[in-house]
Amino acid sequence: MSSRIRTVRLSLTLLWIPATIAAAMLQTARNLTQRSLTEIIGVVGATQVRFLFGLPFALLFLGIVCAVAGRSPPAIGLEAFGFTAWGAITQIAATALMLAAMRERSFAVTTAYTKTEPVQVAIFGAILLGDALSLAKFAAILVATAGVVVVSWKPGERLSAAGVRPTLLGIGAGACFALSAIGFRGGIQALPEGGFFIRATTILALGLALQSALLTVYMLAANRKALLMSLANWRRSLFAGFLGAAASQCWFLGFSLTSAANVRTLALIEVPLAQIASRRLFSEGTSPREWLGMAMIVLGVGALLVVAI
Repeated sequence: MSSRIRTVRLSLTLLWIPATIAAAMLQTARNLTQRSLTEIIGVVGATQVRFLFGLPFALLFLGIVCAVAGRSPPAIGLEAFGFTAWGAITQIAATALMLAAMRERSFAVTTAYTKTEPVQVAIFGAILLGDALSLAKFAAILVATAGVVVVSWKPGERLSAAGVRPTLLGIGAGACFALSAIGFRGGIQALPEGGFFIRATTILALGLALQSALLTVYMLAANRKALLMSLANWRRSLFAGFLGAAASQCWFLGFSLTSAANVRTLALIEVPLAQIASRRLFSEGTSPREWLGMAMIVLGVGALLVVAI
């Protein structure tokens, strides 16, 4: 009996692996859908789609989980609310920066930029928290950073605002995604009770509710046309919302079971997924130099986390 219990516990512990793989695949599909919406309703309009149209699905997920568990959601204290608000706001910023970068560079290269996220987590930790930064970690950071330079720099291209802008947008998106991962994991851990599934789903619903409220108020005040256009394109918007909510559900399950570093390391599979999607759907070719740069990003980020874990 005890060995069977240990086997079940081990299986649950490793559940973050398929959850993360599913999240990466769903996120790639969501990003593709949002990108197509960007051309119709703009960056801000496409940004709010994943939140406003994802909220009904998050509430549905929470209702199903509560019904199966036979209990109500755990109480949300000030600490959990604060962490979730932090994650919600930085995720909005990350999504907007990512979509803005995609308008200027290819889908695959922009995805590679955002995958500097784990490197930036290490840098934030050293600067803000005083975490040790060893020589091995510093070398890994240099490799990943060099990969970003290789991807973004075109032969014969002069350094200009037009060339630097999409690079900064993509790296900025990665930084904000890193901060949002920390915020949401903190929110999940701050809940006082409940299993990993109901805690993850509760924070998902809270996060999307906060994001939907913030963006709806902003768009009613500053960009009502984009909001109305997203409603007019409700079928595509609803699909993007479902993909976003499903991806976030899987991310949050991963965060509830293991460190954000483990989840984000495995999530690097999104880089080749984005490349495949880019080639097939957008006819966006990737040069050998860009392949090399993306490989360096993956190698550097992976090496950093191997040393850190």
